[in-house]
Amino acid sequence: MDLKFTSSRKYISISVPSKSQAMSPHIKSVDDVVVLGMNLSKFSKPTQFFICVSGVFMFYLIYGYLQELIFSVEGFKPFGWYLTLVQFGFYSIFGLIELQLIQDKRRRIPGKTYMIIAFLTVGTMGLSNTSLGYLNYPTQVIFKCCKLIPVMIGGVFIQGKRYNIVDVSAALCMSLGLIWFTLADSTVAPNFNLTGVILISLALCADAVIGNVQEKAMKLHNGSNSEMVLYSYSIGFVYILFGLTCTSGLSPAVTFCSKHPVQTYGYAFLFSLTGYFGISFVLALIKIFGALLAVTVTTGRKAMSIVLSFLFFAKPFTLQYVWSGLLVVLGIFLNVYSKNKDKIKLPSLLGLWKKSVEERKSRTLSQTV
Repeated sequence: MDLKFTSSRKYISISVPSKSQAMSPHIKSVDDVVVLGMNLSKFSKPTQFFICVSGVFMFYLIYGYLQELIFSVEGFKPFGWYLTLVQFGFYSIFGLIELQLIQDKRRRIPGKTYMIIAFLTVGTMGLSNTSLGYLNYPTQVIFKCCKLIPVMIGGVFIQGKRYNIVDVSAALCMSLGLIWFTLADSTVAPNFNLTGVILISLALCADAVIGNVQEKAMKLHNGSNSEMVLYSYSIGFVYILFGLTCTSGLSPAVTFCSKHPVQTYGYAFLFSLTGYFGISFVLALIKIFGALLAVTVTTGRKAMSIVLSFLFFAKPFTLQYVWSGLLVVLGIFLNVYSKNKDKIKLPSLLGLWKKSVEERKSRTLSQTV
């Protein structure tokens, strides 16, 4: 809107940009949800849901399969940090390509903030990838499902928060499920190593922090997803490259991968591509249907990943995996319920009892009549 004033005449002129004029993607995103160049806003709600869920399951199941497949290559397990370096490199390229396709290419979030986010991202993904050299893939997934535990611990000791009985019950279920699952893994897995538990626990702590930092930065500076991906992963790439160079871990990894280019670089490319596409559908699911439904879908995806891991990769199995996994799922449900009490209304025991009494009275009355 342009306001123009003169000494003899005052008027207001309103100019509306034409469709051909460039508009910020942040303005467009209010109405349009574009995933991989496809505008989901043109479809009905059921179709949008089907597309998003299909994308989440398809890309993330392939992502999990390829991640475990790479670590099944004999001799690759010590090179988890190098895999993260390659993954960060691919993510940076994907983010740069996507940023070039949108019309607003400005960097909105300060560089210092990106340096912190990149450090946390390196901790999350690097430690998570490295832990697969010591743990079974299902155990790693179970740990990643329990982000609530470090979040609650940090909230109590750092911010002095108080949690209700449902939140405490959720954390307790997750903790017991984790302990039970880990004990089962240590009993039946021949290559179980406590180092893997420490690595994935540290990754979980970094993952619990990074979500809050990213959300605050994007809301405060109105940054886009493509900008966040490009700068956080490119800076993280420099961090890992510097670390591997200083620890002399780069040369052995490059030598090994050069001997197995398809099983390493080829799988890593597909692994990174499917992960990048998968997060796009998750963000679309959150934007259209909310976090409640998104958490339900992603939890189902993780459960499916565990099942497929046992089907496609030979590993010991015990029913203790099932019961401990169900206990973790119960904790996730309680956490989701606690955050969405208004949307999820579970019937109380008193309500069920009253309903049962009313049904009995109506039956007695009908028999009497």
